Amino acid sequence: MIDTLDVGERTTRVAVMNYASTVKVEFPLRTYFDKASMKEAVSHIGPLSTGTMTGLAIQTAMDEVFTEEMGTRPATFNIPKVVIVVTDGRPQDQVQDVAASARTAGIEIYAVGVDRADMQSLRIMASEPLDEHVFYVETYGVIEKLTAKFRETFCAANMCALGTHDCEQVCVSNGGSYLCDCHEGYTLNPDKRTCSAVDTCAPGRHECDQICVSNNGSYVCECYEGYTLNPDKKTCSVVDMCAPGRHDCAQVCLSNDGSYSCDCYEGYTLNPDKKTCSAVDMCAPGRHDCEQVCVRDDLFYTCDCYQGYTLNPDKKTCSRAITSSLVTTEESCKCEAIAALQDSVTSRLEALSTKLDEVSEKLQVYQGRQQVV
Repeated sequence: MIDTLDVGERTTRVAVMNYASTVKVEFPLRTYFDKASMKEAVSHIGPLSTGTMTGLAIQTAMDEVFTEEMGTRPATFNIPKVVIVVTDGRPQDQVQDVAASARTAGIEIYAVGVDRADMQSLRIMASEPLDEHVFYVETYGVIEKLTAKFRETFCAANMCALGTHDCEQVCVSNGGSYLCDCHEGYTLNPDKRTCSAVDTCAPGRHECDQICVSNNGSYVCECYEGYTLNPDKKTCSVVDMCAPGRHDCAQVCLSNDGSYSCDCYEGYTLNPDKKTCSAVDMCAPGRHDCEQVCVRDDLFYTCDCYQGYTLNPDKKTCSRAITSSLVTTEESCKCEAIAALQDSVTSRLEALSTKLDEVSEKLQVYQGRQQVV
């Protein structure tokens, strides 16, 4: 029977159970993936004690063999499950209900009777149609005669379960033949046997609003910088880059389509780092409209004028100061008295000077006379 199968990890996996009054799993589906190792293991199997607990054997197959832990491939792979029961006796337990449960679970049962096997029991446990699932031989020694018929029936019933196919991923039974298919995320190549990963991010294959990232036959959506993925995992929304904690502007943050730029309050200017701000010198040339003097006052300024000038009502321009020429009568009199005094003193000084000149001349005449005497 092993020789009729295409044994392999990606084709047909085989397990062997030995039963009598007890049940023993000789090796599960995950152990051997080549015929030589499998037949070598089978050659060392010895018979158990007497008894024929066929129902217990089928139940053990469901509970302990057809599990993913023991090598059964996931149900999504749609790999057929097949049990071949070989017995030479009558079941000593209730097999009808257990076999029905197995068939309901999708397990196809073939029954092979040897020598004194109870044919009625074989028909109870086997799948329909019975003429394709029930076999009989006289002795174990001639069971190999059954191989050709068994292979023919088995292949016609399910070539995918037999393993005589060349599908790379998924085999789909189609009457007495089969078709190949691929796992999700893969597509069947033109050779109708092998599969290639689908570019799930190709145009029209995804629902991403902005960025599609291929991920092992599937895809995930992402967003451009400045956007965030919405709960639907497909569309994107602009991130408020000016929300607290998202920017490093010292004063003013301006949102700009998923990005931002920094600005400053009035009276400040943006530094070269494009983030921080410095106070503006409002009295710098070109920044004020004072005609003469600009006086800085924190972020503002006021205008002033040079000495001898006064600030006009516009608070910007200056005019020369006007000195008043009006004096009081009392002040006028004082000025005239001072002038008269100055004239009197001048006149007296001039008269005194004349007198001094006359005295000097007389003194010279007198001195001349003394010299003569």
